[in-house]
Amino acid sequence: MAKGDKTVETADRTSREKQEAGALVSPPAALADSRDGQPGWIDPDMDFIRVLSRQSGDSLKKCIQCGTCSAICELSPDPKPFPRKEMAWAVWGMKDRLLKDPDVWLCHQCNDCSTRCPRGARPGDVLAAIRQQSVARYAVPRFLARWANEPYCVPLLLGIPIALLTVVLYIGNSLGVPQPSRERIIFPFCNKLPHWLLNVSFAVVGILVLAAVVAGAMRFWRAMMIADGRDGAALPAKSPPARIVAALKIAVPVLWSIMAHDSFAKCTRTRLRFYSHLSVLFGFLALSLVAVWVVTAKVNPLIPDGLIYPFGFWHPWKLLANLGGVAILAGCLWMVVDRVRDNEHSGAFSDWTLIVTLLAVVVTGFIAEILHFVRLEPHRHVAYFTHLVFVLTLLMYLPYSKLAHIVYRTTALIYAEYSGRNGKNTARTAGREEES
Repeated sequence: MAKGDKTVETADRTSREKQEAGALVSPPAALADSRDGQPGWIDPDMDFIRVLSRQSGDSLKKCIQCGTCSAICELSPDPKPFPRKEMAWAVWGMKDRLLKDPDVWLCHQCNDCSTRCPRGARPGDVLAAIRQQSVARYAVPRFLARWANEPYCVPLLLGIPIALLTVVLYIGNSLGVPQPSRERIIFPFCNKLPHWLLNVSFAVVGILVLAAVVAGAMRFWRAMMIADGRDGAALPAKSPPARIVAALKIAVPVLWSIMAHDSFAKCTRTRLRFYSHLSVLFGFLALSLVAVWVVTAKVNPLIPDGLIYPFGFWHPWKLLANLGGVAILAGCLWMVVDRVRDNEHSGAFSDWTLIVTLLAVVVTGFIAEILHFVRLEPHRHVAYFTHLVFVLTLLMYLPYSKLAHIVYRTTALIYAEYSGRNGKNTARTAGREEES
């Protein structure tokens, strides 16, 4: 064992003894960090330790730094493997170091490490709690991330989209109900909510959400660059086209790996999670594609003759939306069964919030569709309004909820390729190619 590792283990043991003895005051700065073989001084963040302990059980106290978790993990790269070092940093409350660590996001919480831990610790749960704290750190604005992960804020979070849709409903009422066309009669989901007005409203919210997503991802990327000693340097390419090509060479393989769920396929204990997550992913992509197609109908060059909405039941876009809804429903139900069956890991509040929201979107969508086709008044209008509330909730809080993992995990995976974390230094390779 290296000298630095011995120092870390000794310091970690001291920290655990203080915690178990009930010492809730912050201990003095301690020698616990090792960077390039050189020890460094840290000041443990006791509040951070309390948060992680509350969200991950007693895993921090159980960890003895044996390294079994890193040895068994199929996703952990050979140089500087995880999650052993992350567990050590978590025990010592090294919040700043952990929230800049891309390895936290390389973990997919398959729990292979938890089943092999000799002390019964669950490193995957600890890393999940750290990821939640990371979203809260880099989210823009941050207070929404705090609200999205507090149970007592649920009424407030639901009240915001309800209020926005109520304003849209009032504007639609003020404009009057349009008369049906003589050539064809189109029954809208709700006469008081004109389709064009909903499109404008959701487009504005979507643009704001996209801006928040980009801002959060840029802050996270910047933090990883600084922690890695790159100080925010960009890809080593001079011309914009060269930068785009270099970025695509890195991003495209990563995105393809995410679509194929390669990492989940390597799990052994919870291999079936591969299918539930894949089902939810492609169902979500299908519904997102249909939503974007409908919202951009007036400016979409691929729809030269306009768009007749709502779609008929056998319309291709309606079939795609229904298939996507069924895929999400099946995937979410399997996740519920998996979490209920796993008594030790029933899932965090953020996990259940996302699952319940997705189920609410799909179930209310199917109910609104059925009531619309049978023309049941006024029930179909109420169901449609309720469905829009949950859709807007899912969209508005995407950068702050568990769904934000799509953004931050993708960013971390791309950075791992760019920085050479997976065994090859893409940034240096790109620089040599340009010089040659």
